[in-house]
Amino acid sequence: MKICVHGAGAWGTAVAVNAAARHEVTLWARDAAQADAIAKARQNTRYLPGLALPASLAVRAGDIGQAHAGADLVIVATPMAALREQLVALRGCTAPVAWLCKGVEPALDATSFGLLAHEIWGQVAPDLMAGVLSGPSFAQEVAEGRPTALVAASPHAAVRDALVDAFHGPALRVYANEDIVGVEVGGAVKNVLAIATGLCDGLALGLNARAALITRGLAEMTRFGLALGARAETFMGLSGLGDLVLTSTGDLSRNRKVGLLLAQGRTLAQAVDSLGHVAEGVYCARTVVQRARGLGLEMPIAEGVVALLDGRVSPQDAVAALTGRDPVPESVAVPSGAAASPRQSS
Repeated sequence: MKICVHGAGAWGTAVAVNAAARHEVTLWARDAAQADAIAKARQNTRYLPGLALPASLAVRAGDIGQAHAGADLVIVATPMAALREQLVALRGCTAPVAWLCKGVEPALDATSFGLLAHEIWGQVAPDLMAGVLSGPSFAQEVAEGRPTALVAASPHAAVRDALVDAFHGPALRVYANEDIVGVEVGGAVKNVLAIATGLCDGLALGLNARAALITRGLAEMTRFGLALGARAETFMGLSGLGDLVLTSTGDLSRNRKVGLLLAQGRTLAQAVDSLGHVAEGVYCARTVVQRARGLGLEMPIAEGVVALLDGRVSPQDAVAALTGRDPVPESVAVPSGAAASPRQSS
């Protein structure tokens, strides 16, 4: 199989390294200087330092039109903010396309909601056979060949099959799923919830508090997903509970790190600057909450994260607001009539 991975960040490099053991893989970088540096050093010193690239992995630069020529599978490994541009550039591509980003696109204006990746796809390149590869995974561990399980989600069987054929192997299991909405909601919302869990850990509130936060966060995620048309069982799987637990507790989690740093008194700018990578939860938290409100949903943990990121509350006050809420039954009920509407007016 000939695979094109567009985007030479941590995730793009990791999946390219993984697939290069069995397939003909080209890692494409937007920046020619970056591609040249990676090719000469045979490692991505910025994002995955110390990891040797296999000799069979080609590294090149150029536009995405050149990149997908003759490919059997195209992987878009850019941050969420660049996905729209990438999908526009891929119009006319006949190979299956899959993105790796987890998040929500910022709203285009004050009267609209930000979109999930599959909604952007539906707007700008609906003729593509496309989907998402997601699940509980840190790029470093995938690149090192450590055991990992992912989900290939798409309404197109050909896309699911291509992702399984490309990446399923002894160290990486890939499970197919038709529920692209649920898989993408899990991948986006868990980043927001991981900031809250990092805050909890940074304030040394204890393991009981962390467990409660993760569990109630899963309920928020599920409510949001069901209102958008997802299946409930998806949130008990790899891209729901699995990704939430990993991102909320793993030391490699950038979003959890943001919460930890905020708890230590760092400003948001200081926390983000110290990462060196994108923390998608910072950028999609406000959009998730805005869209939830438009759907008539309560997401108190996510709303607390937004208030913290906006500087409207201190870390201690954010926790106090959650623990001071009135008692409610344990449920994930969705208000009747709640439904998704891309770019719906708020």
